[in-house]
Amino acid sequence: MGRKTVSTKLYILDTNVLLHDPLAVYQFQEHDVVIPMTVLEELDRIKDRHKDVSRDARVAIRTLENIFVDASPEMIQDGLPLANATEQHASGKIAIFADHTLDQQAKSFTADEPDNRIINTALYLQKLHEPRSVVLVTKDINMRLKAKGAGLAGVEDYRSDQLIDDIQFLAKGFNHLEGSFWGRVNDCESVSEGRDTYHKISADLLEGAYINQYIIDDTQSFAARVINQNETEITLQDLGYERLMGRCAWGVHPKNIYQAMALDALLDPDIELVILTGPAGCGKTLLAMASALELVIERGIYSKVIVTRNTPEIAESIGFLPGSEEEKMMPWLAAVTDTLEVLHRQDESMDGSLHYIMDKANIQFKSVNFMRGRSIQNSFVFLDECQNLTASQLKTIITRCGEGTKLVCCGNLSQIDSNYLTAVTSGLTYIVERFKNFEGSANVYLNGVVRSRLASFAESEL
Repeated sequence: MGRKTVSTKLYILDTNVLLHDPLAVYQFQEHDVVIPMTVLEELDRIKDRHKDVSRDARVAIRTLENIFVDASPEMIQDGLPLANATEQHASGKIAIFADHTLDQQAKSFTADEPDNRIINTALYLQKLHEPRSVVLVTKDINMRLKAKGAGLAGVEDYRSDQLIDDIQFLAKGFNHLEGSFWGRVNDCESVSEGRDTYHKISADLLEGAYINQYIIDDTQSFAARVINQNETEITLQDLGYERLMGRCAWGVHPKNIYQAMALDALLDPDIELVILTGPAGCGKTLLAMASALELVIERGIYSKVIVTRNTPEIAESIGFLPGSEEEKMMPWLAAVTDTLEVLHRQDESMDGSLHYIMDKANIQFKSVNFMRGRSIQNSFVFLDECQNLTASQLKTIITRCGEGTKLVCCGNLSQIDSNYLTAVTSGLTYIVERFKNFEGSANVYLNGVVRSRLASFAESEL
């Protein structure tokens, strides 16, 4: 790539960046992007694997092919303007660097590993373009450490998709006020409409409030939900602490105020997306399934329950399991069937009850892999373990939901299994932040482990 002014940077992308975001080349504005040949080779090997990342590898390859389709070898090495390839805000250049052509003197590491070849490329380009800033972008922590140790000045994680800097800033779905709520309020307009009471207060009293955020205080008497807001005024629906704690779904009563807020959102058909986060054992799956049975069987609001979850190994191993799709999904959905057993353990014949309920509620177990292209109508959709999904995967599922469908997403951000996701880049974190101002969604962080004394101690001490 030809020399450029030092005011712009030169970014070298690792393979995992393109797997995490196949369109990452467009995220660097006026700066230039270099793709080492080793990255293309890794993408080529990954695209034929039977795993979720193979799709991302193919998308990344097609994106690069569309950019370089009519380019000569000289143009590819010197760099093509990204502005001609996309309508996005990218005005720099992109080039492919043939890292195999580096002579031995230019190498700091042996070239026996892909990571080493990419670091060698970054170090070579740093020396070649000095004093211009050259930055290696990778999501591999160990690779970042190796690159810094080898003398590379610019090493970064890929953060363009991060809506928050730290998971502690993630919206919890509620605002727990110290002291008394009414002790803060000087001017309030209250209106009763049927059985509901609404309070209009100054927006200054609840900074950062958003639609469907719950408001509670220390008095254990006040509980409300934000239903409208503007720059000067916030409208709250008074839920009442005791009334909120009195919520019930399929015989399940909340054990704490956090579960009560979750039940309120789950049982409200006007809230089409409910996001439940929290530690293992806080009751996410139990509350979701109890609400599903309540809304489908007792109230008849939805016609069926669709249960799905991310299954990292399913692409490789589902074909080798016997039975139908639902039977193949059972090992991954044991948490849901365990929950159904808990809900009916007091029945005279638990097995008989389970078969009856499964049929009555029309419960279907589906793989996330087979959700693409569907249109789901009048259904209660329960997506479990979605902390392992990317934002694009969650978008695929959410856009499947048609009229009269409610989607419940559950996950624990401390139990991410994907090698390409962290708590701040998980699709679960993404939708919590993106949907918090959408009037048809609610998010609740279930604080506290209620599964058992043992589970609670393990969550806090291990």
